[in-house]
Amino acid sequence: MTKTPKASGKKTAAKAPEVASASATSNPVAAAGAAIERALVDPLTSALKRAGLRRAQKSASEGSPGVAAPAKPAPAGAGKPGLAISPLAVPFPLIPPIPGVEIATGRAGFYKHEREDLLLMRFAEGTSAAGVFTRHGVGSAPVDWCKRQLAASGGADVRALVVNAGCANSFTGKPGADAVRRVATAVGKRLDCRQRDVMMASTGVIGVILDDSKITARLPEVEARLTADAWAQAGRAIMTTDTFPKGAYATALIDGVEVKIAGIAKGSGMIAPDMATMLAFVATDAAIAPAALQTLVSLYTRTTFNCVTVDGDRSTNDTLLLFATGQSGAPKISRPGDKRLADFREKLEGVLLDLALQLVKDGEGATKFVKITVNGAESPASARKIARTIAESPLVKTAFAGEDANWGRIVMAVGRADEPVAREKISVKFGDLYAARDGLISAEYDEAKMSAYVKNQEFEVSVDVGVGRGSATVWTCDLTKQYVAINGDYRS
Repeated sequence: MTKTPKASGKKTAAKAPEVASASATSNPVAAAGAAIERALVDPLTSALKRAGLRRAQKSASEGSPGVAAPAKPAPAGAGKPGLAISPLAVPFPLIPPIPGVEIATGRAGFYKHEREDLLLMRFAEGTSAAGVFTRHGVGSAPVDWCKRQLAASGGADVRALVVNAGCANSFTGKPGADAVRRVATAVGKRLDCRQRDVMMASTGVIGVILDDSKITARLPEVEARLTADAWAQAGRAIMTTDTFPKGAYATALIDGVEVKIAGIAKGSGMIAPDMATMLAFVATDAAIAPAALQTLVSLYTRTTFNCVTVDGDRSTNDTLLLFATGQSGAPKISRPGDKRLADFREKLEGVLLDLALQLVKDGEGATKFVKITVNGAESPASARKIARTIAESPLVKTAFAGEDANWGRIVMAVGRADEPVAREKISVKFGDLYAARDGLISAEYDEAKMSAYVKNQEFEVSVDVGVGRGSATVWTCDLTKQYVAINGDYRS
C-alpha cells in the first residue's frame, strides 16, 4: 500500500491515467516486445484472450494444474501491528529454490516497530528481465529507474533486485532519483555488476525521500545472508498493510524439460485494475530472451493484475518484474509464440493470477471475495468497464459487506458505467439465482435464497447487458468499517 505523508491537513487524491504496461514507443524494450507480439503473436494473443478468462476463472475456483498446493501459513511478523489476518487469507505455498536466484532480507529501519523491510535478490549471469509498470501521472523514482535501465540494457543480464517497504520514494524529485542511483551503485559494487543491472522497487508513504543510507548500511549483512531458499521471508519483507505474505509456485515443461516459476506480491489497499497498486516479483529458471519475456508479461498482465480491484485507487509505484535465469537446462526460447512455450505460458498466467487474487483476498478490511462477470456487452473493453464500475461502487461493496443481495445497486452501477446497454434485456444473477431478467425483477426471485447465498465468504455476481457478445470478469472484495479504520490511521 502506498500512501501520502502527513503534511498540512487535507489529503489529496491524485487523478492519473490508466496504468498499463511499459509499452511507450520511447521504450526500446517495450517497442521490441510490441513488435514481436504484432508480428508473431497476434494469433496467439487472440487465442489466449479467448482462453485466458476461462483458465483464470477455473484457476480461481479450482487451482491450476502444476501450481503448488498451499502449505502451512508462514509466520506473520510483518505488516502493520494490530491488524487481524484477513479471513480470506491464503497460506503461503512451499516454494523450492529457483536455480539462479538467491534471496536475503533484513531490517533497514523504515518502520518504528521491529520488522524486516528490505529485500535483496541476486540473479545468475545472463538473466533476462522484463517489467510492467504504472503510468500514474506522478510516478516514482524506482519505477523511473527500472524503466530507464531496462530500456538501456534491453532486459539482458539483470543481476539484482532491491526492494524496500515503508517509503515509496514517490513525488520526491531529483533527491529521490539520486537516492535510487546511490543504492544501485552500492549494490553493483558489492555484487560486481553495473548499476543498470540492478532493479529497484519501493512501497510505503508517498512524498518521503528515500534515506538510502539505511539500505546501504545494511548491504554487507544482507548480502552475507543470501540463500536460495528464502521466498517466504521475501514475501513478508515487502508487506505494508498486508495481513499475510503472498506467494505462488508452478512447474512447467519446455521441450520436455521441467522449469520452475515462483513469485511473491504485496498489496492490500489502493488497489485498482491496470496493474493495481502492488509490487510483484516472479522468477523462473527457464531460458527466455528478454523481448519474448516482455511480450509474455505484458500479455498476461491483462488477464490477471488488470482484472482485480479493491478500492478503485491507483498507485505511483506499481511494478511487476519477471526474471528468467536460464539455469534449468531447457532450450532458450526467443519467440513468445514458440509452441514449446505452450505449457509455460499457461503456468505463468496461473502464477500471476494466483498472486493477483491474493491481493483482493487481503483487501484492507475485506470479508468477502466476489467475482463479477459481465456478458452481452458491445465489446470486451465495454464489458470490463461495466464490471469494474460494479466492482468499485461503494454502494455495491457496502451491500456485500452487509450480506445484502441488493441487486438494484448493481443495476445502478451498470447504468452509470456509460456504456451501451439494453435496459429491457438486462439480467442480474447471484450465483445461479436470478434477481432480474429481461429488465425486470425475476419471476423466480427468492429473497431468502439470495440472502443465504451472499453470506458465503466467496460468491459470484453475473450481469448480461444484452447488446453484444463482449464479456469480462473482475474480482473484488467488500468495503467494511475496517477499511476506514486502517486508512484513517495509516501513518500513525
